[in-house]
Amino acid sequence: MKKILPSLALAIATCWATIPLVAAEVFREDHPDRYQVKEGDTLWEIASIFLTDAWMWPDIWHVNPDIENPHLIYPGDEIFFTYVNGEQQLSLARGVESETIALRPAQAVRKGDRSEKLKPSVRSSPLVSAIPAIPLDAVASMLTTGRIVEQDTLKEAPHILAGTADRLVFGPGDEFFARGDWDGETKIYGIFREGNVYQDPDTDEVLGFEAREVGLARVVSSDGTLRTFVLQNVKEDVRLGDRLLPTEERRVESTFYPKPPSSDIRGAIMTVLGGVTQVGKNDVVVVNRGKAHGLDVGNVLAIHKHGSVARDRYTRELVQLPTERAGILMVFRSFDKMSYGLVLQTDEPLRVGDEVLNP
Repeated sequence: MKKILPSLALAIATCWATIPLVAAEVFREDHPDRYQVKEGDTLWEIASIFLTDAWMWPDIWHVNPDIENPHLIYPGDEIFFTYVNGEQQLSLARGVESETIALRPAQAVRKGDRSEKLKPSVRSSPLVSAIPAIPLDAVASMLTTGRIVEQDTLKEAPHILAGTADRLVFGPGDEFFARGDWDGETKIYGIFREGNVYQDPDTDEVLGFEAREVGLARVVSSDGTLRTFVLQNVKEDVRLGDRLLPTEERRVESTFYPKPPSSDIRGAIMTVLGGVTQVGKNDVVVVNRGKAHGLDVGNVLAIHKHGSVARDRYTRELVQLPTERAGILMVFRSFDKMSYGLVLQTDEPLRVGDEVLNP
């Protein structure tokens, strides 16, 4: 049996349709005529080989009606440049690894039969997994880490009072007591600590307060305002005084579909998660635009590097040089006034403060 790709690999959306090519500049000048898909590839990487902007892949993808599930791409498949009705597009030729085997379904049992009549049958499916749209492993650890809350949310939340044993720091399996006003019958709580205060670099408006998740705990027993918990898992040491919030009910995207924003976006990178100042590929950044500005999960933004300041040798004046496009990011979590984004591509080192604009 062929080796299966990692379980994180996800199928390309089956809802994509053929859209006429708008401009020939979509294709790179040095694009190959053919490319054979390899294990470990992502759609984003393959699209970058052919296109100047990888997120425009759906615009030039030719859906061949003779191929079953042409939106799913597997190792061994061949993608080739072609013309369809006079338009430049990419098409797919199946490789042997994505071939499937199908038998007739089992014969139905007639009403009144005492014995079931069976015929051999198999489920029709490839022996290898479809390649992922983008490298989701780069953001998987961030999908459930922390949240943006109001200023007093953590201050008013229940807190860890003491341990069942005489200790100040807790690990998985430890029990502790927590005190506060509780949310109904919720049994699973996240354990949080105050994180960054995000402030708009342009207006100084406070956009949100980060609650940094350090662990997860389950209720063991309850006695009024006092509850006993067992610690399920930790991301950092859990301490006395840490706050508890009910687990957040939200839809977690299993597949991201890169697309441009529906409105005009002009913002900036406020910070890079991880405490660094320089921005590189697969870094997670925080931008000062969110749902209130029309920014949603899957939206792609161009990163523009701030131009340097040059001195005019004749007038001795300092001149601010214009910004230059130097990368691409995709929003994977959006709040009201800010968003988390994954840097998918960088042409040169970027920094906190660089601009994000419509691609």
